[in-house]
Amino acid sequence: MTIKAWTLDNAHSSVDFSVKHMMISKVKGSFKDFTATIVADPEDLTTAEIEFEVQMASIDTRNLDRDNHLRTNDFFEVEAHPTMKFVAIRIEKTDDGEYNVFGNLTIKGVTRAEVFTATFEGTGQDPWGQTKVGFTVEGKVNRSDYGIVYNAALETGGVLIGDQVKISLDVQAVIT
Repeated sequence: MTIKAWTLDNAHSSVDFSVKHMMISKVKGSFKDFTATIVADPEDLTTAEIEFEVQMASIDTRNLDRDNHLRTNDFFEVEAHPTMKFVAIRIEKTDDGEYNVFGNLTIKGVTRAEVFTATFEGTGQDPWGQTKVGFTVEGKVNRSDYGIVYNAALETGGVLIGDQVKISLDVQAVIT
């Protein structure tokens, strides 16, 4: 194949996360509003140009009070920093259909180099004749690296909220 623009299929894509809560369980959530600019050859993702942007106000942890708190200055400062953005700078093939995606992640005005693993899930044609491509992306970031340090000590020891956040994306796009 050749290098082509891909159009993100938001109806079949997701941006999810999880973080440790009270050191005994995990709180999971997602972002409902996100966009991507992808220019790639589905047969060789090492040459892809990828930019991914998330609207932080679209956070959803299935608890409105918690979501509203996450939008405040204690966490994401959504009014001052409405988006989270990832720009790939290098993609390295590690195995058949497996990649490390190196890039710059910006959260709350702080940009840091991060690495995510990507698994190419394949291509297929939908009933309307569109060629679709799918992949999953996973990684971990430390929220404190981005100035998100709100927490509370527990009487039993430990803290209320873990520092490490697991990020998971399931992406489907139309090759245009």
